[in-house]
Amino acid sequence: MKKLWKAIRSRLFTAQVVSFPIYCLASAIGRSLKIQEVGRAPVDELTCGKIMAGWHGRTFIAATAFRGEGVWTIISRSRDGEIQNRIFARFGFNIIRGSSGREGIRAALESIKALRSGATMAFTPDGPRGPSGVIQEGILMMAQRSGAALVPVGVSARRRWLARSWDRYLIPKPGSEAVMIYGAPIWIPADATPNQVQSLRQHLQDEMHRLEAEAEALMGHSVTA
Repeated sequence: MKKLWKAIRSRLFTAQVVSFPIYCLASAIGRSLKIQEVGRAPVDELTCGKIMAGWHGRTFIAATAFRGEGVWTIISRSRDGEIQNRIFARFGFNIIRGSSGREGIRAALESIKALRSGATMAFTPDGPRGPSGVIQEGILMMAQRSGAALVPVGVSARRRWLARSWDRYLIPKPGSEAVMIYGAPIWIPADATPNQVQSLRQHLQDEMHRLEAEAEALMGHSVTA
């Protein structure tokens, strides 16, 4: 019976079936939000590629804000990744698949190519598995090799649910106010030494935490909310 149920479940709960109701719910909530974007105008004026860097747990609001803009993002080839792929594609994102191993290398190369042509990419530097709030190396390599600007972004919502997941994923309640605060661009020179890269990594990480704390305070929450 276990094998039979597993076979039935795998057929019933396909990415195509599961992704559509999630998309409909996320779309309905997203359209009801009142999103304020602080400091975005100077970022939009940049003519180079841009990597919008926000924490993994705050992607819901970013997906809504960037809807229909052709922003690029990387999504894994896992089963959960396939669900995300279908949802983000419906939101108008350009998707690059792969997040680890050879697929990760290929995804990074595709991202660098897009960024060199002036693309805007949404990236979660602590994903896909954490630790939360800690920048991994991939985003630094992509920025250095493409010449793209790293843009730290802080995100929050006034009324929200916080999941008990590793990233405390934020889902705003329908009709809530939300905010995205864009920081000053950061560039990693092509000839930067490993020590300089690590210094810029720490600077980016500090800025992302600072902007998120600012966004939290603006929405009436403490930093530890």
